[in-house]
Amino acid sequence: MRMYDIIKKKRDGGELSTEEIKYFVSGVTDGSIPDYQTSALCMAIYFKGMSVRETCDFTFAVRDSGDRLNFSEINGIRVDKHSTGGVGDKTSLVVAPVVASLGVKVAKMSGRGLGHTGGTIDKLEAIEGFNTTLSDADFIKQVNDIGFAIVGQSRQFAPADKKLYALRDVTATVDSMPLIAASIMGKKLAADDDCIVLDVKTGSGSFMKTVEDSKALARLMVDIGKSAGKKTVALITNMDRPLGCAIGNALEVIEAVETLNGHGPEDFTEVCITLAGHMLALAGKGNVKECKKMAEQAIQDGSALAKFKQTVAAQGGKVELIENTANFAKAKYVHAVKSVKTGYICKADTEAYGLASLALGAGRNTIEDAIDYSAGIMLKRKTGDFVKEGEEIATLLTNDESAIAKAEAMLLAATEIQQKKPKEEPLVYCTVE
Repeated sequence: MRMYDIIKKKRDGGELSTEEIKYFVSGVTDGSIPDYQTSALCMAIYFKGMSVRETCDFTFAVRDSGDRLNFSEINGIRVDKHSTGGVGDKTSLVVAPVVASLGVKVAKMSGRGLGHTGGTIDKLEAIEGFNTTLSDADFIKQVNDIGFAIVGQSRQFAPADKKLYALRDVTATVDSMPLIAASIMGKKLAADDDCIVLDVKTGSGSFMKTVEDSKALARLMVDIGKSAGKKTVALITNMDRPLGCAIGNALEVIEAVETLNGHGPEDFTEVCITLAGHMLALAGKGNVKECKKMAEQAIQDGSALAKFKQTVAAQGGKVELIENTANFAKAKYVHAVKSVKTGYICKADTEAYGLASLALGAGRNTIEDAIDYSAGIMLKRKTGDFVKEGEEIATLLTNDESAIAKAEAMLLAATEIQQKKPKEEPLVYCTVE
């Protein structure tokens, strides 16, 4: 078998066999296929696409290129939730304890943030002492005992994807639907969960900018999950504005705790309840409507918050911070961003908001960068709100005073204010099952 022939076949619109796909991914993993041939095939896939069968085979080959988890010792149904990433997306911090408090196991592995989107592990590490590295035995024991554990991806999951993405990033082949789906699902299927809920973001703060593209990606990933024998559903959710009001690690933890206390922002709470409802429904707890009511009750009666505290304590975190979020470390500099005109906020470039938070120190440009956990943005007004000239629309928090002017300029440039109130868009566009 020769890579030349595989590249030519796909270049000419042919459908690759399972054996050809396995050969390619294996060669990428062990380095026997040179980068120029890998890049050539990625470009051919970009232009010619892949069938669902090809994409499934490609995903499974990526999944099998590294470690795979075995959760057979975990008692009960295991459900996971994966988001394609967004600004202010701290849903895992709410959804996982809600679901676990209702008797469904959540054995979750999450990543760190890079660029304008934050990572769940970074948020958790804003809680003093929280240990995001557990041994397999401790991880499984905690899930069995508490129902919920969350750690970083320390294993060598899907190493083929890491190599492929690095090349796609420099050859303009990142935005290929089959390659995106295989990247996401290859890593997700390396974990041993029974059910998967996918939160596919759409809009200015997400990778997929249109609802149509988001639906297509969701459909493809649901098909892959089904082919792998997993119960899978996807929600298309709005990322044309930040989710909630907090952008930044400690700020987002605080907002998640407020939500678990029943006092979270309406938009964020709605998305969390919807995601939790679908997770519980996949686990057989009832239909979605019934499960959403169960999720709401878990917040109202305090059981979800108690589960989060239990998890924080089990992983070494300082529970006092959850009990009184005023004790989180404060940023040295606090700056009010004021509206430059009167009218309705009709549009927010959510990605730019994320980059403004990054400029304040809340994220990283490279994986080695240090994070200022107290830095970020608190939004006072969002899309659809009426503001007057000189009224505060956001608060910037940072320990780097020199970053304030740049972040403020970015935020103001990303906020469009007009005299006409914009049409209200749904938070959840649709469900793909």
